Amino acid sequence: MKTDRNKQLLGLLAKNVRSLRKGIGLSQEELAFECDIDRTYISKVERGIANPSLLVLYRLAEVLGVEIKDLLRKK
Repeated sequence: MKTDRNKQLLGLLAKNVRSLRKGIGLSQEELAFECDIDRTYISKVERGIANPSLLVLYRLAEVLGVEIKDLLRKK
């Protein structure tokens, strides 16, 4: 049960990060550079594989121009 909720949450994060990134016209590589994160990690976040720390979420939100809560918001 808990695993399903975790997968859903990571999937929502993945969808929102990818959508926001594309919405501002950044590649994964550009987003990674701006966040000072490896590009392969951005890929893992966007595929729902990585479980990013609070600090990574903060950097992603800052570069994407949203608040952290927006990364986890259902649309």
